Amino acid sequence: MDFLPMLLEVSGNIAGVGGGIGAGLAALGAGVGVGRIGGSAVEAIARQPEAVNDIRANMILAAALVEGVALFGVVVGLLTLVL
Repeated sequence: MDFLPMLLEVSGNIAGVGGGIGAGLAALGAGVGVGRIGGSAVEAIARQPEAVNDIRANMILAAALVEGVALFGVVVGLLTLVL
């Protein structure tokens, strides 16, 4: 009977660590994703300077979508850490 509270406390700590790691990985993935989007956009603009407006609009849209998914991942990770 004494093991149950200790087991629940340990499992809560493990879930908190997992939530922190998940939030960090989501932020890291967003950084890598936005970096690749920006690098590819610069290369595309260098190849076709006349399409700069279309490329910029698509780059901003893609970066916003990546950031939205990453923000969702960070929030879920932090909620796991807190709850």
